[in-house]
Amino acid sequence: MRDLLILAIVVGLLPFAVAHTWIGVMLWTWLSIMNPHKLAFGFAYDAPFAAAAAAATLLSLVVSRDKKQMAWDPPVKALIVFLLWMCITTLFSPSPADAWPQLSKVLKIQLMTLIAIAALHERKHIELFVWVNVLSIGFFGLKGGVWTLLHGGGGRVWGPPGGFIEGNNELGVALVMTIPLMNFLRLVATRRWVRRGLVLLMALCAASALGTQSRGAVLAISAMALMFWFRSTNKVASGLALSGLAIALVLFMPASWDERMSTIKTYEEDSSAMARIEAWKFAFRVANDKPFGGGFDVYTAANYAAYNKDSVLPQAAHSIYFSVLAEHGYVGLVLFLVLWALTFRLSGSLRRKSRGSEESSWVFHLASMCQVSLVGFAIGGAFLSLAYFDFAYNIIALLVVANRWIAEKSGLNEPFGTPASSARASQREADGLATTRSS
Repeated sequence: MRDLLILAIVVGLLPFAVAHTWIGVMLWTWLSIMNPHKLAFGFAYDAPFAAAAAAATLLSLVVSRDKKQMAWDPPVKALIVFLLWMCITTLFSPSPADAWPQLSKVLKIQLMTLIAIAALHERKHIELFVWVNVLSIGFFGLKGGVWTLLHGGGGRVWGPPGGFIEGNNELGVALVMTIPLMNFLRLVATRRWVRRGLVLLMALCAASALGTQSRGAVLAISAMALMFWFRSTNKVASGLALSGLAIALVLFMPASWDERMSTIKTYEEDSSAMARIEAWKFAFRVANDKPFGGGFDVYTAANYAAYNKDSVLPQAAHSIYFSVLAEHGYVGLVLFLVLWALTFRLSGSLRRKSRGSEESSWVFHLASMCQVSLVGFAIGGAFLSLAYFDFAYNIIALLVVANRWIAEKSGLNEPFGTPASSARASQREADGLATTRSS
């Protein structure tokens, strides 16, 4: 039954994906992030649905009459340079043939990210894109949250088979990153039942994130809660609400959860934590020896024998930073950091541009919540191999297309950060503050 349902949805949407590029982007995003076919038990499990959606989307670039225009904000340029560097490091890797499958996967994901930037123009496109991303991960938050509550926090919540969020740690961080975007949808929703439903979903996702028993997710959600509080207008009320929810969830979790979280303080006694540190040492040694890094296929027994004799078994870096360092060297790490720094800067610029404008208030909320989500990615990703997680790059797409929307509505063509755009943004912020004080 699940197989037939998924087949019907995909086949039914493919013609619309060809006719409208933005629909193809939505279909691909759903299939790529949620992997719904991996929840089936028959022919759909291994069916190439994502490839079909990608093919339909690419065809739509030729036949669709929808507006398609690339935005060249600094994060987009940095992303392209980072992708080009990946291609170079793959060519110079010890075994390019072995590194190619992962490079191919990354390039496919980022191609769809760039298509999303070119295809999404209207506010409804942007908000629908948020909904698709949120529900694709929120489904597992709903399911995992209910399971955690019914089982008293015992056991662990795992992600769907295949994809980036299969492991409990990866799912935990993905859920944490999704909660701010749920809050954005709550802030802009016009129906009360939608707002209440999103509040419930946010609580269940938080419970599910704790149910994964991921220490990285706990650190990420703590950092995000602090960012939430910092961005809130009523800090007393938001602080009490966040504290109350955190206390309730932590008290609900069993003693085994407390014991696992306590290992954050005594990491030197935990074999899993020490294995991560050994993997990080390996990344440093590879980068110090190889200017182009070791490529995507660097985590082999031979490389570990050469660069990390203290570790018996080869393993991934378990960090967005150290995985990029090992695979693409110091240049790759710098490009990676610059990419996310520019993205965070863009979100701040969007907040300034949209502050005090009723028409653009939704952009202000979007930029604010994207910032919170990026904090979760930066903190939680420090302990996980999620450097190429498509959901994180979809946040870049959201901010870039929202920046274009602001420019088109205000008649501005200057990219953010230029003297002209910065002056206009500062004047708009001053006008907004003056209006607030007078009222």
